[in-house]
Amino acid sequence: MPINLDKWDVEDEQFWNSQGKKIATRNLWISIPSLLCGFAVWLYWGIITVQMINLGYPFSQSQLFTLSAIAGLTGATLRIPSSFLIRIAGGRNTIFLTTAMLMIPAIGTGLALQNRATPIEVYYLLALFSGIGGGNFASSMSNISFFFPKRVQGTSLGLNAGLGNFGVTTMQIVIPLVMTFGLFGGEPQTLINTSGTLIGKIPAGTETFIHNAGFVWLLLLVPLAFAGFFGMNNITTETVSPNLASTPKCFAMILGLLAIAFVTSIAGLYLLLPPPVGLGLLSKWIVLPLVIAATVYGMKFLTTGGLRENLNRQYRIFNNKHTWAMTIIYTMTFGSFIGYSAAFALSIKVIFGFSHIMVDGVMTHNTINPNGPSALMFAWMGPFIGALIRPVGGKIADKLGGAIVTQWVSIVMVISALGCAYFMKAAYASATPEDYFIPFLVLFIVLFTATGVGNGSTFRSIAVIFDSEQAGPVLGWTSAVAAYGAFIIPKVFGEQIKATTPENALYGFAIFYFVCLVINWWFYTRKNAYIQNP
Repeated sequence: MPINLDKWDVEDEQFWNSQGKKIATRNLWISIPSLLCGFAVWLYWGIITVQMINLGYPFSQSQLFTLSAIAGLTGATLRIPSSFLIRIAGGRNTIFLTTAMLMIPAIGTGLALQNRATPIEVYYLLALFSGIGGGNFASSMSNISFFFPKRVQGTSLGLNAGLGNFGVTTMQIVIPLVMTFGLFGGEPQTLINTSGTLIGKIPAGTETFIHNAGFVWLLLLVPLAFAGFFGMNNITTETVSPNLASTPKCFAMILGLLAIAFVTSIAGLYLLLPPPVGLGLLSKWIVLPLVIAATVYGMKFLTTGGLRENLNRQYRIFNNKHTWAMTIIYTMTFGSFIGYSAAFALSIKVIFGFSHIMVDGVMTHNTINPNGPSALMFAWMGPFIGALIRPVGGKIADKLGGAIVTQWVSIVMVISALGCAYFMKAAYASATPEDYFIPFLVLFIVLFTATGVGNGSTFRSIAVIFDSEQAGPVLGWTSAVAAYGAFIIPKVFGEQIKATTPENALYGFAIFYFVCLVINWWFYTRKNAYIQNP
C-alpha cells in the first residue's frame, strides 16, 4: 500500500467498501493511541503537582496551578498551526513527527523529578514543551475527518477524540500506580502526606518514584512513532493535501509553524506571569486574544510561496459565521472537559485535603485534613466518564441531530455547575470539608458526562455544516480555541482559591454555558435557524 493516496473518495460507497474502509480503519487505530499519549503528556501536571504537595516540594499552590496553566496555554496555541498542518504536510507526516516530539517533555520531566532541588523555572519550561501533546488533537481530528464519509463522522470522530481523551484517565490511573515501584530505577522519595492510587491510600513515610510519571510514556511513544511512520497514509487529493513536498520538507514546515506558536506562547506567558518569571503586566483576558491573533497573523506573514498560499486558502474558514458560532459552542464542551481535567485533582486536594478553620478570627486553609479524600483515588472518574461517553454522544447526534443534543447538554451543564459551586463553597468554609465531598464529586461527574456528550454532538454538527475542504480546518480551529480551557480553568481556580472564593469560578462558567445555550438555539435549533439541527 503506497504512503501517499492520490485517489480517495469515501462518499463513493463502492470505493469505501472495497478499499477505503480498511485503510481508514488502520489510520484511525494508529491515531487513537497516539492522541491518547498526547493528552497524557499534556495534562500529567494535574497529577504530578498533587504528588509534589504530598512529597513536600518547596512550591506554592499558586505555582503548581501555574504549571497546568502553562501547559494549557501552550497546548491550545499549538493547536492553531496544527489545525492547518494536514493540508500542508500530510496526515502521516504530521502524526508521526508530533507523536515522536512528545518524547522530549516525557524524558525531561522524568529527569527533573529525580532531583527535589530542580527549580520551578525548569518545570515551567517542561510544561511549555508538554503542550505539544495538546496541539496534536487539532491535527489528529482534522486528519481523521478526511478518512471517513460524512454519514459516520460523528462515530469516527467520536472514537478518535473519545478514546484519545482517555489519555487523561489513563494518565490519572497509570501515574499513581507506576510511582509505587522502581520501574525505571533511580532513587525514591518519601511521602510526608498521605497519597493514593486507584486501589487505596498510601500512608505518609512510604517511598515513591515520582520520576516514573515522565518516563513511563516512552513505553508507548517509541512503538507508536514507528507505527505512525510505517502504517499511516497521506491523502494527496486536491481537497486534502495536494502537491505534497518530500517528507523532510514537510517536517521542516511542521516545525516552522509550530515554532511560531511556541514563540507567541512564550511572549504571552512573559506578559502574564508575575516576576521573576515574567512581567505580570497584562490580564489573562487580554493576553489570550493577543496570543491567538499573533499566532494566526504570524503564520500568515512569516511564511512565503506555496505555504502562504495554502494557508490563505484555508483561512477562508474565518469568513464563515458558523466557524465562530461553533468555536464558542465547542469551547463550552471541550474547553470545560479539558480544563476541569487539568484542575480537578489539585482542586480536590486543596479544597477537601485541608481543614478550613478559624484562627484568631481569621479563616485559615493550611491545616492538613486527616479525613480528606485522596485526590489521586477520585480525580480519574470525571475524565473517564467524559471520554467514555464522547463516542456515544457522536452516535446519538448522528441519529437525532447534533444541535438538539448540544441544547440539552447546555442545560445540564448550567445546573450541575451551579450545584458544584454550592458544595465547593460549603466545603471551603468547613473544618470538615469531607462532609460535602460526595455530592460535589457526583455533580462534577454529571458535568464531565455532559461535556463528553457535547463534545461528540458539536463535532458531528461541524462535519455537517461545512464542506469537505473546510471541515478539517474548522475542526482543528474550534478545538484550538476550546483547548484554552486547559489554561483558563486551572488559572481561574487557582486565583479564586487564593482569594478564598473558589465557588466564583463555577458561577462564572455557568453564566458562559447559558450564553452558549442561547447561541446554539439562535443558530441551529429555533424555528427559522440558519441551519436546522445539523
